[in-house]
Amino acid sequence: MSKTTKKGGQTLGDALQSAFTLIAMILALVVAIIVYIYVMGNPVNFEGGNPDGTPLPGNYLAMIYKGGLIVPLLMAVNLILIIFAVERAITITRAGGKGRINVFVKNLQGLLASDKIEDAIVACDNQKGSLANVMKAGLLRYRALQKDMNLNKDQKILALQKEFEEATALELPMLSKNLVILSTIASISVLIGLLGTVLGMIRAFGALAQAGSPDALALATGISEALINTAFGIAGSLIAIVLYNSFSTRIDNFTYKIDEAGFSLVQSFAATTK
Repeated sequence: MSKTTKKGGQTLGDALQSAFTLIAMILALVVAIIVYIYVMGNPVNFEGGNPDGTPLPGNYLAMIYKGGLIVPLLMAVNLILIIFAVERAITITRAGGKGRINVFVKNLQGLLASDKIEDAIVACDNQKGSLANVMKAGLLRYRALQKDMNLNKDQKILALQKEFEEATALELPMLSKNLVILSTIASISVLIGLLGTVLGMIRAFGALAQAGSPDALALATGISEALINTAFGIAGSLIAIVLYNSFSTRIDNFTYKIDEAGFSLVQSFAATTK
């Protein structure tokens, strides 16, 4: 019953997570468009109050605005990056529970070595992290198997390992969820920026060709506006790569701690079971 409830809760959680992801992306795009049109495109940022004209000297909002329609898309991508970076940071921090994980694992190993199962369960309740949830499920199974006279030692060990694996499978996906969004942004952000640059270059050279005579100032202005997209794209990609690798490292360390604690649990059970 408990596992069914957990799976049902995860199904509801997955639905809410999907809704959150979609809403966050839509809101990011809407905010980016509004900022692009009404803040960056404000006539006060341009000479003669004309957004189609030349930006005021040193006005970076106007300069970014002149990057073209790819700019709000890149802004939306960077906003999505910020939203899900904060979301992952909060989730992974909460999964760590109270106190330091290393201290908790060592304390748990000491309790298992002394066969203090009830104290270990209380410690898991107090820690309130994903590792504690996995270990509590294993400890409850541990206690039940100690009283089970129908299984031999090897069967009990296999049953405990299976319980531990199932509990781990329920907890770990929560940690890595939405990391694919960060990895996708790391890949596409720079490509979107390059697309904006190429489109800007096409416009710049097209305008130069229509002028009928070389205009170095107009060409330089057009190229600088086009490169704004590349700068935006590279910045987004760089930040996404750093965040993705940082979160992945934290999750790997967390997974290692779960495996370490689970191994101690199984070893303790094998040593105390006849």
